[in-house]
Amino acid sequence: MSEPGKDNNNQHQYQHHPDQPQPSPAPPHQYGTFQPVIGFPQPVPPPGAHGGPSVDPYVHGYQAVAGYAVAEGRPVREPRLPCCGIGIGWFLFILGFFVAAIPWYLGAFILLFAQYDNREKPGYVACLIAAIIGTIAVIFGVTS
Repeated sequence: MSEPGKDNNNQHQYQHHPDQPQPSPAPPHQYGTFQPVIGFPQPVPPPGAHGGPSVDPYVHGYQAVAGYAVAEGRPVREPRLPCCGIGIGWFLFILGFFVAAIPWYLGAFILLFAQYDNREKPGYVACLIAAIIGTIAVIFGVTS
């Protein structure tokens, strides 16, 4: 049934000859050591840098992101949005499902022709998209 010289599991077992030395295993990597990867450029210090890195990088005035100043002081508090904190735009969007889509057109009008808080813009955009889809559905007679 089985051929001579073949293993039943089709697995090959490699063994070293007794006169050949066993290869030494690679030393285990320790946590926190970084081995350089061949083929990728390695970082170099900037031109003019002498000595080791300073203890505190902010001593020389380095910012978190180059070119942007960090705003210091007390953070600005935005006032709470109306309609339980969700804003008028999302309130009109949800209300449009229950009141024959009229609030969607109102939200689209506010988006196009009125001033609004930028935090409410996603709700107004949702109203605009819903109003367009609702208009197309009525024109093509999708609703009965």
